[in-house]
Amino acid sequence: MSRIGKHPVSIPDGVKIALSGQQMTVSGKLGELSRKLPDEVEVKQEDGSVTVSPRGEDKRSRAMWGMSRTLVSNMVTGVSTGFTRNLVIAGVGYRAALDGKILNLQLGYSHDIKYAIPQDIDVKCATPTQISISGADRQRVGQIAAEIRAFRKPEPYKGKGIRYDDERIIRKEGKKK
Repeated sequence: MSRIGKHPVSIPDGVKIALSGQQMTVSGKLGELSRKLPDEVEVKQEDGSVTVSPRGEDKRSRAMWGMSRTLVSNMVTGVSTGFTRNLVIAGVGYRAALDGKILNLQLGYSHDIKYAIPQDIDVKCATPTQISISGADRQRVGQIAAEIRAFRKPEPYKGKGIRYDDERIIRKEGKKK
């Protein structure tokens, strides 16, 4: 039995959920998200919460049960409070600047990297070495953060590059004489 799937998802004030078959639409103060849930699960909305249950007892139904409940929970959390991912830039001369909806990155290459920010994502640069990415869709926020990080991944010798704020870089010892 799924330990995640059996818990109902509570719906906070200001969030509206619309179900039509397997298509679920969640709207709140930060936007609207829509997703088609797998056919192996059944979704019900009742008295301020959403419950997800498997349609069958096979292995795939049980696997989709927990995943679908997590997807519903992420949609509800996204439209009510949103998700944020923070990046830290380390390295001499490495910096980021925001120019409208373009993120300008200087990462030690011979050219600047210009990254176009999608409409549904909000990016802030509090300092030249910190980037904050926020939005309603957890998958989109994580994907944008991963794409920005991929421009210069942190290297293990000096730790230079772009890393997540909660990421720990395992350092290697340099060569000895």
